[in-house]
Amino acid sequence: MPRTSAYDADAFRVAYDKVLAKWPADREALTVSTPFGATRVNACGPHEAPPLLLLPGGGGATSVSWYAQAADLARTRRVYAPDLIGAPGLSATADDRHPRTVADLAAWLDALLDGLGVTSADVGGHSYGAWTALHHALRSPARVRRLFLLDPTQCFAGFKAAYLCHALPMLLRPAPHRARAFLEWETGGVPLDPDWLRLQEAAAGFPAVRPVTSPRPAPDALRALDVPVLLLVAANSRTHDPTTVAARAAAMLPRVETGVLADVSHHALPQAAPDDLTRRLTGFLSAG
Repeated sequence: MPRTSAYDADAFRVAYDKVLAKWPADREALTVSTPFGATRVNACGPHEAPPLLLLPGGGGATSVSWYAQAADLARTRRVYAPDLIGAPGLSATADDRHPRTVADLAAWLDALLDGLGVTSADVGGHSYGAWTALHHALRSPARVRRLFLLDPTQCFAGFKAAYLCHALPMLLRPAPHRARAFLEWETGGVPLDPDWLRLQEAAAGFPAVRPVTSPRPAPDALRALDVPVLLLVAANSRTHDPTTVAARAAAMLPRVETGVLADVSHHALPQAAPDDLTRRLTGFLSAG
């Protein structure tokens, strides 16, 4: 359902563009038509390099939240970062035909890759974006060369009760001050990029549609996934138990490498991540 609190579209666009300005100078803004609407894609890196699709988390994350990783990843990849259809960002739904099921999300990503002229790609996601990326890999494994998941939610473990309790006021009555308070709580008061934080505040009340949710991927489907996976959990995540997430992934995914990112929380990723994240991602992508 659309949010009903006041939303300032101009303030959102100003905040979005300010974070986008932190991307490499060769960035391009692309619009790709899909059956679900026009998808905004922020791209950078050599056109001839292997493609890398980056999916942001939910809420006010948007594609521009990859700004801290974009330059390093674009040294060896053509980076494509879309704004999720129906979520905060510059993508637009077509006649209210937004994704309503996991199958719809997978079809949207297939159409997006087709529109970009990409047969298969490395794929990465954070939080809800990791959930989306994993489901797409399970449904279209031939289109995913390598997959990395940053502190994925609802893939291997559920949310902590305390996290849901703190998120509830922001979800019921979205407002900039509630978004800030929630993020400051989850990140433990660690200093956050003020421009990125302003974008999260500006996204409060965005007329977003209800996000697609479903049960976690079936264990048998995970065991059958023949795709190299890198799963990195945030040591200080208040979203879920990171140890449980890593252990369950290791027990079910046949080709997974797991790791822990020290001194970082769930919502600080990927923009306020330690240097170890860049090293892990570039090493994983260059391995094949």
